[in-house]
Amino acid sequence: MTPDERRAELADALAAVRARVAAACAAAGRAEDEITLIAVTKTFPASDVRLLAGLGLTEVGENRDQEARPKAADCADLPLTWHFVGRLQTNKARAVAGYADVVHSVDRARLVRALSDAADRAGRTLRCLVQVSLDEAERREGRGGAAPGDVPGLADAIAEAPGLDLGGVMAVAPLGADPAPAFDRLAEVAAGVRRNHPGASIVSAGMSGDLEQAIACGATHLRIGTALLGGRRAIVR
Repeated sequence: MTPDERRAELADALAAVRARVAAACAAAGRAEDEITLIAVTKTFPASDVRLLAGLGLTEVGENRDQEARPKAADCADLPLTWHFVGRLQTNKARAVAGYADVVHSVDRARLVRALSDAADRAGRTLRCLVQVSLDEAERREGRGGAAPGDVPGLADAIAEAPGLDLGGVMAVAPLGADPAPAFDRLAEVAAGVRRNHPGASIVSAGMSGDLEQAIACGATHLRIGTALLGGRRAIVR
């Protein structure tokens, strides 16, 4: 596929996603400008990031540091906001702090401390979201996310940590279940965080298959991969 053909393909996909967002906002009585689209470019090349930026989409999400870091370097000349949206090991905190602007997956105190130390060393400020597990307790293992009862304490820790800024909350809908009740629970957790931290207004929820339900439940940021970029490709090296 030529670059022009790929650009046209991405433009069509972006228009379709924006049409879905517009319809969902209309149904929920919300304004479209309340919604931020994040293009999750996992397994896709930096050339796609450049094409999307040319189409006006400059919020980019990545799941893996080993892929995100070189891609961010390749696109350093572009005015992009980089979102790290995958599970994050503490030993990767320093690397991620070097390029990410927003980390969506903060789910434990050790990671708060690691990111704070890394951001402080790098002289940067990282916006951090508390990842909330919406799974039943027995299904949380391996999925990431803090139990809802642990979220207020993590939010306080982020807010107090040097080099970190508390942005809000993030969640992934439970596998094989209606996402709407889970996103309703997330909205309640987000409201609780905002009571103590009014500026923590981000609710990162909704992906290609459930963005409508997420918007109906108050999501502000959507993490869209397949609907924008197509099926996953081989991992970029």
